[in-house]
Amino acid sequence: MHFTKMHGLGNDYLYVYGEPKNPEELSIRLSERHFGAGSDGMIWISHSDIADFKMRIFNADGSEARMCGNGIRCVGKYVYDKGYTDKNHLTIETLSGIKTLDLKTENGKVISVSVDMGNAEISEDIIINVDNEKITGTPVSMGNPHFVIFVSDVESVPLEKIGSAIEHHEAFPDGVNVEFVQVIDKSTVRMRVWERGSGITMACGTGACASASAAVSKNHCNYNDDISVILDGGTLKIDVASDYRIIMTGPAETIYEGEVEV
Repeated sequence: MHFTKMHGLGNDYLYVYGEPKNPEELSIRLSERHFGAGSDGMIWISHSDIADFKMRIFNADGSEARMCGNGIRCVGKYVYDKGYTDKNHLTIETLSGIKTLDLKTENGKVISVSVDMGNAEISEDIIINVDNEKITGTPVSMGNPHFVIFVSDVESVPLEKIGSAIEHHEAFPDGVNVEFVQVIDKSTVRMRVWERGSGITMACGTGACASASAAVSKNHCNYNDDISVILDGGTLKIDVASDYRIIMTGPAETIYEGEVEV
């Protein structure tokens, strides 16, 4: 099986055109960073009857994700750079609905992608108890679930310990992506993430969208402004409209091509 390892701000996946019979098993095996290729998961690209292409996302633990913001940008680069399409405007079928992509190209290659991520759905803050500590956060749906927690110093958060506890908290029976967010100014936030099914990752596109929308809802940031969300792997630009429709813009890069016996 031929695969392409790609990343969006360090959020790395293995990309394959086609759909196997055992995507869960392959994702667990090949995502392992010591005995596999090493990745946050695998993304399978195929024909769609309702869009230009279809994507399925499997995390490193084999669970299927509904949407991946960094991953979908790489899908746009994959299909364009490999000649599956010559269109700069694409539609991609996901479990969270059809998303639209605008590709920015240079010398025949995609260098960045803007994605219409749809509307963020923000719920009232809730308080959960984790290790006898009360934590207040904002539930946000980007087609997948997020829990956004605003902190004064994101670098001091014990992400591995607390992220796992929140992901599996009884308040989130299906699990949840956990974002810790520090507001820098009206157009800049710093975010670290614990991704459901993958753990600590260098970036999370849907998490950046959830964090920016939560920041706007609390008047930390402004509507219709380019909000820089600084992640461990780099920066995404997020625009939140007054109806909470989200446009995400960021890079997509190819790391290497590989083959593996399956």
